[in-house]
Amino acid sequence: MDRSRAHPRSRPAHHHPWSPPLNAAPADQIRLLEVQALDVRLSQLAHKRRTLPEHAELDALNADLTQLRDLLVAAQTEESDTAREQTKAEQDVDQVRQRAARDQKRLDSGAVTSPKDLENLQHEIASLAKRQSDLEDVVLEVMERREAAQERVAELTGRVQSLQDRIGDTTARRDAAAGEIDAEVATVTKERGVIAGTIPADLLKLYDKLCEQQGGVGAARLYQRRCDGCRQELAITELNEVRAAAPDAVVRCENCRRILVRTPESGL
Repeated sequence: MDRSRAHPRSRPAHHHPWSPPLNAAPADQIRLLEVQALDVRLSQLAHKRRTLPEHAELDALNADLTQLRDLLVAAQTEESDTAREQTKAEQDVDQVRQRAARDQKRLDSGAVTSPKDLENLQHEIASLAKRQSDLEDVVLEVMERREAAQERVAELTGRVQSLQDRIGDTTARRDAAAGEIDAEVATVTKERGVIAGTIPADLLKLYDKLCEQQGGVGAARLYQRRCDGCRQELAITELNEVRAAAPDAVVRCENCRRILVRTPESGL
């Protein structure tokens, strides 16, 4: 048969134009599946850590906290403004009161004898009394607004504190959950290092390269004539090539290019 005209899937499964032939003991290839299983577990743990429900909960709580703090600053500003307004209104009342007291003292002293001057003085005292009453009403109105602002500040301060407590609790839960995951990651990583250390360097290098290219899966078992990596069933010509390959030949899936590890359940 002219090999140059053969179907591209008919070339030996263990020899790709993009990589030289590689040999490794069957036991080493089986151990590669153990490393793959541990890498999948590490990937799952990383995903679990990234998607802890506490992350979303903290995002929502912190967004609420930012909003509450803005409202609190606005309430504190209003309280501060009304406090200055109250001080100014009280000073205005005090000035009118002092002026009325001086006029009343002049009136009571008998020093003013002219009927016209007396009339003017009495008129001014009456006007000042009206002015003082109006200003005292202003003071009361400002005091009410200030009291409302103070109540708002107190309420928002309490809500901010409560939210900060929730954030603290949620952060502690997140850190505890992340700590458990990190502990498992450390255990799995150590186990992976031990097993990977027993695998030939060239085989491990190929596996690591394929992992980068194939979404974290560089090796897959051949199970019931199907590649566990891409879930594709091998064509009959491909199966024949795998059957004919030496036990220590590192074969590759023609479909996904992953290392294909043969086991007793391969169905060959």
